[in-house]
Amino acid sequence: MRSRSTSPARQRGSIIVLVMVTLLFTAAALVAFLDKASSDLMVDARAAQAARLRPDAYSALEVTLGVLQDFVSTDNGLRAPTEGWNDPLTWAGWTPAEGHTVDVTFQDESAKIPLIHADAPTLLNLFESAGYGSMSQSDAQRLIDGLLTWMQPNYTPVSGFSPDYEQSAIPYDAPDRSLRSMDELAAIDVIRDQFFDANGRPNALWWQFCNDFSIFNFRGVNINGANPDVLTAVGQFDPEQITAISSYLAGTSQLSTLGRKWFTSAADLQSITGPAGNLRAFSFTIRALRILITVHEGKTVYRLSAVVAPQGGATTVQTTATDAKAAASNSTAGEAATTTSTNTASAISGTPTAAQTSAAASANIRFPFTILELRENDDILTPPPPPPEPTDDGSVPSSPPPVTTAAAPSA
Repeated sequence: MRSRSTSPARQRGSIIVLVMVTLLFTAAALVAFLDKASSDLMVDARAAQAARLRPDAYSALEVTLGVLQDFVSTDNGLRAPTEGWNDPLTWAGWTPAEGHTVDVTFQDESAKIPLIHADAPTLLNLFESAGYGSMSQSDAQRLIDGLLTWMQPNYTPVSGFSPDYEQSAIPYDAPDRSLRSMDELAAIDVIRDQFFDANGRPNALWWQFCNDFSIFNFRGVNINGANPDVLTAVGQFDPEQITAISSYLAGTSQLSTLGRKWFTSAADLQSITGPAGNLRAFSFTIRALRILITVHEGKTVYRLSAVVAPQGGATTVQTTATDAKAAASNSTAGEAATTTSTNTASAISGTPTAAQTSAAASANIRFPFTILELRENDDILTPPPPPPEPTDDGSVPSSPPPVTTAAAPSA
């Protein structure tokens, strides 16, 4: 008599279970492979699309820079797109490849407040302005303390703010230098609570801050592109003065002459605002200009963002983050040793050092603009869409959450 454990029926059942388990694992592996292959194909497709559209974007950038240089040479600087360079591709008669369309827009970075030079009174005026919900002085002061404690090594907080970054899950120190990227705001105590939502995404205040401040180094805010918050914070203008400035720049003011829509001097500005306000805080030419180029091919889009500075214009922030615990102990000795070593080597060899050679090479470059920042596609900051308008019955239609792309830290 056969054992039940070795009966043909039981053997067939075991084989069927084994085959089903094998099929199950095979199907799971196949699905995982298809997912990965799909992702790889998407990446390859996007790379191919970018390679196809990129030449038009960079060609349009070169044409745009050429047109801008024509205006710089003729008008001794750039002031505002209303001077006539708002459509540089048409001005130059340039056309993209067949089937492509190219759009060029501008953002005046020097019409913002250079964060590296922002002081406490300017920040207080800004945070108390309408763009930040006219926050209370105590709330504004805490934001100021958080920001300046991060940026300045010897700043003393006014509100009693005392961060303890060393107790974070990943300990870190404040760098004691100006921001290199707006992404750093997420690391600053108090600032991250106000400028980011519960999911860690930038909120409206973060975007407003980006519209008001520049991470580049320059002096004087270009009055011809400044927004009302900047005019309030830097110029200390009242609403009537701001309205008068906006009307003049829009060409609707009765004082606009010959169709001009930009200021060229402090005398121009004073004729609109009167003597009240901090008129000396403004400049009248562009020091840093963001050029946004978008290439379309059907539904395929390639985007290029370049921040350029004319000769003598803005620069990137060159300060180095410091370690407060170690800086005092070896900075003086290190500088002395480096200087002695460099001078000695140069004197003995009679040949220029690497630094001198680099400086000489830079002096021979006569390109009219310096590229301060260059980004493509997903590296370009994309503001969230505006909230949907209420319907006739007062309800608000649902919409997907805004998607924001993080920017790579600039130099």
